[in-house]
Amino acid sequence: MGFFTCDEGVKLNLRERTIGTTVKRNKRVTATDVAEAAGVSRSAVSRAFTPNAYLDAEKRSHIMSTALRLGYRPNALAASLQGKRSNLVAVAAGGMNNLYNAEFTAMLVARLNAAGKWPIVIGGSEAVLEEAILPVLSYPLDALIVRGSSLSKQVFEDCAKLNIPLIFSGRIIEATFADCVSCRNADGTAQATRQLIAKGRRHFGFIGGPEGLSSSNDRLTGIRQALSEAGLELTALAQSDYTYEGGRDVAGKLLSDHHIDALLCANDATALGALSVARYGLHRQVPQDLSIVGFDDIAQASWPEYDLTTLRNPLDQTIEEILRLLQERLTDPGKPNEQVYIDPQLVQRGTG
Repeated sequence: MGFFTCDEGVKLNLRERTIGTTVKRNKRVTATDVAEAAGVSRSAVSRAFTPNAYLDAEKRSHIMSTALRLGYRPNALAASLQGKRSNLVAVAAGGMNNLYNAEFTAMLVARLNAAGKWPIVIGGSEAVLEEAILPVLSYPLDALIVRGSSLSKQVFEDCAKLNIPLIFSGRIIEATFADCVSCRNADGTAQATRQLIAKGRRHFGFIGGPEGLSSSNDRLTGIRQALSEAGLELTALAQSDYTYEGGRDVAGKLLSDHHIDALLCANDATALGALSVARYGLHRQVPQDLSIVGFDDIAQASWPEYDLTTLRNPLDQTIEEILRLLQERLTDPGKPNEQVYIDPQLVQRGTG
């Protein structure tokens, strides 16, 4: 039995409001309670709360008023399971210090709610996600949506055994029961690099994300491809942690150590930090003698004090595709897995 300690040092039982006073807990009203109070069968109560189920209108009204008086609400999860769907969708969102991932998760949760789904959000580093996902798999999930993280072999195997569909956002996973939605990262950075070359930029730097992150690696590949086409090479390369502070610190050193006239960053938060140190720490003229380009087009990128040139990673389109894949997978569990690629859009503002 749990206890906590008051400032006066008196231990109180958590089941007590004050010493010697037991907290009264209301018993949950059940459908059986409603049936007994209304003088009807348990099945009649069930039909009263089932849309389109046959029941005399007067009896339905009587049951509803009795339920309201008793404070009864049907168990929505149990009711949904009768239709073999729970409407529970787990959302595993890694790298929440990445502002794009935070915007993505908020919008996805809102859209799932609007679609009648009940999201279970799991956030944190990959290690934390791995530990938190496994117990969530004990729930009757309709699907597991993963953003900004990979999964271990054990999670894949457990999802396969439990017939829990997987949808990945931001990376392509080769698995027979996993659908994926990803941005064409390399195409986007190649386009931005070519435009900067056309403007006369020749000395390029890139600040990537954490080591091993596929989206960051793909964005670097696009830059190198466009530079190679022009007979150029990357002048400087560094890694950051996808945060404003990380971008500021890494860019300060990179711009001090190398002659760079174009800096591309793997995400917007990094680019905003780089822009800050370039302008106010190193007194570089942006965009006159230094171009800075981000990726994702988060809300802050369009703020007047930043006016960041960036590549838009379309949130609306990505989430629309995820919801489509979810519905199609629930309708046809045996359909072939699908890989969807979203085209990024170059957003020309005041830094590139």
